[in-house]
Amino acid sequence: MKISFCLSLIWLLLFQPPFLFSQTGKGDFSILFYNVENLFDAKDGQGRGDDEFTPGGERHWTNKKLDRKLINISKSILNSSGFEMPVIVALCEVENRYVLERLVNDTPLGKSNYTIIHKESPDRRGIDVALLYNADFVFPIGYKFYPLLIQNDTVKTREILYFSGIINGSDTLHVFVNHWPSRYDGVLESEPMRNLAARVLKTKVEGVQARYFNPKIVILGDFNDQPFNKSISEILGAKPVSCTPEGSRLYNLSVPWVKSGVGTLKYRSQWSVFDQCIVSGSLLNSSKGYFVVTGGTKIVSLPFLLKKDERYGGERPFRTYSGYSYEGGFSDHLPILVKLGYN
Repeated sequence: MKISFCLSLIWLLLFQPPFLFSQTGKGDFSILFYNVENLFDAKDGQGRGDDEFTPGGERHWTNKKLDRKLINISKSILNSSGFEMPVIVALCEVENRYVLERLVNDTPLGKSNYTIIHKESPDRRGIDVALLYNADFVFPIGYKFYPLLIQNDTVKTREILYFSGIINGSDTLHVFVNHWPSRYDGVLESEPMRNLAARVLKTKVEGVQARYFNPKIVILGDFNDQPFNKSISEILGAKPVSCTPEGSRLYNLSVPWVKSGVGTLKYRSQWSVFDQCIVSGSLLNSSKGYFVVTGGTKIVSLPFLLKKDERYGGERPFRTYSGYSYEGGFSDHLPILVKLGYN
């Protein structure tokens, strides 16, 4: 009987929206992650790898194009979770605080009380991770940026952002924002760097679990790996959801997307799931505080974020550039959203 029940539950997890136990609570809120694809200003940052994103650079990047991109990003955020905007927006591929201030002040997002958390990273291209939180709903406790280190030398890539806060006066939530090293130099050649990022993240998650009793943890990011790759499934230890989630284990809510053939970015004809949501088991079996809402984890595939794929068929993300050809779209990645309830 127990075996039959577990098999039925696993079937639901694989073929239904990735969710677990239906719970009701006092309310809910959403968290968005979005790789915004090269959100650069139009100035030449000295010592930064941003020359192509200047008026005289290869992409002929201008303030007018930046303005359009900022409006596009704000449109994505505003429409991502229905009538209620995300209380936390995690971002990657942002160049600096200036573009973030433009985003929260000079677009329709200005009507919301978003506060910026950002730090310049050691990344060679000058792109960073960042977090916006709505100060009307979120009380911040603290944040920290963790670099990747090899023998005490800082790797020139994005840092991992850790944020903790109380949302709607309920519980404490711990959020990690990631943008792991890319596959640009080759999948196998670059794999050790992503494995390093996984070890750093695992260490920091274990540190939170050692300091807090049964902490509620959400891990978001563009991992440049799929859920089944070694960095995530073995080193980080993020597994598919089981029928009996353990509070201290990590579970990857994005696994069903791979199995159903959808993705967050497309290379030629192939969709991949690089953008993922991973949570602690304490969010899957909670009777107090935060819990993941049934059907609340999804890829945000709004119609205006996609366009017809003339070359490979179907649809693809409506991005800012296709190669060096300006399209004026949104991003080469689709956003992902997780909805949490609270008791």
